[in-house]
Amino acid sequence: MAAGQDPRDTHDGSTSRLSLICQGASPATRAAAFPDDGPLEEKTLAALRGMPAVGRHRARAWVSPMQAARQTAEALALAIDEDRDLRDPDYGRWAGRTLAAVVEDEPAMLAQWLADPQFSGHGGESLDLLLERARKWLGRRGRSSRRTIAVTNAAVVRAMVVEVLGAPVQAFWRIDIAPLTVTELRHDGRRWTLRCCGRPLEGAPVD
Repeated sequence: MAAGQDPRDTHDGSTSRLSLICQGASPATRAAAFPDDGPLEEKTLAALRGMPAVGRHRARAWVSPMQAARQTAEALALAIDEDRDLRDPDYGRWAGRTLAAVVEDEPAMLAQWLADPQFSGHGGESLDLLLERARKWLGRRGRSSRRTIAVTNAAVVRAMVVEVLGAPVQAFWRIDIAPLTVTELRHDGRRWTLRCCGRPLEGAPVD
């Protein structure tokens, strides 16, 4: 076992199951804005109170340190450990601004961000760095034979799906992950596979 490795994360040859839960909607989600570290919207918090507790499955659970993800995990009664690698992408100076505002003020920069996975001219994280972060996180979790749950944002889930499928980088923009959905991955000790993508959580409202 590697130094500092959690003994619960060793693989015994059985299939690992990873459930990626996309956090609930925030005001930024509804406003088509680049998210900052904002809370869930009140409508989402009310819906979560009526949903079954995911924590009853006794899986090991990880959560993004962002406020919306932590609120989602707590509402689903998950015993969680924070993992910084599950955080939202860093949107630099665009964080908290609407897409429409960025289109108006910096259309060329936005077009470059969408076209170039290495772009970081907004002062934030490039898509390549996000994908690398997702790849490393999956690499660590593939060592475990436990059932694992991770509560994070849509961008991180999309990045993980791209990595598992070995898809081209531009596929990132063609994956739709809605709030309060679950994406299921499996690991057989050699590689991850995608079992389902963006399935609504039990009891989740349908927008």
